[in-house]
Amino acid sequence: MATTRRADMFTADGKPSDDDPRESGPTLGDERTTLVEAIRCARLTLEMKCSGLDAEAMARRSVEPSTMSLLGLVRHLAEVERATFRVLMAGQDVPKLFCSDTDRDGDFDGAVPDPQVVAEAWDAWRAEVDFAERFVAEAPSLDITGDDPMNLHGSGGAQMSLREVLVGMVWEYGRHMGHVDLLRERIDGRIGQ
Repeated sequence: MATTRRADMFTADGKPSDDDPRESGPTLGDERTTLVEAIRCARLTLEMKCSGLDAEAMARRSVEPSTMSLLGLVRHLAEVERATFRVLMAGQDVPKLFCSDTDRDGDFDGAVPDPQVVAEAWDAWRAEVDFAERFVAEAPSLDITGDDPMNLHGSGGAQMSLREVLVGMVWEYGRHMGHVDLLRERIDGRIGQ
């Protein structure tokens, strides 16, 4: 007998619906609108997949030896947003949020089942997303550049345009949304959409 997992999807009938906030954005647009909408949907997916979970579930690791967890991914993506928009594009000299020279994996290592740690991670991620959204909205064009001399963003040690950065962010979130899907399914059986 065949079974279906569609009943465990995030929307009631497993189909896109009016209550899915990812379906309310622009469908036709210029390059900036298209890239911004792709990132908006990926960010919303992260929030949707983590909704309704307590600190223990958020910090639950995937499988040994991995330290990956939903909480670790929220912390990691806060670091990525910060490094990309504040440091690379805006040229700000700001410290990392969770990682350090002595703990390069602090985003994942520090993802412990504590409600305060979870709240701090979401606050940090939302602050970085807010900064990124404002930065992109206020940028005069997608051709503005940021310096990546240490090749932290895949530039080969050169400059990167805002266009390249936005494409990179779509890729970064897309890569991690597969992880998020699997982690959430492991926690309570809910599968991706």
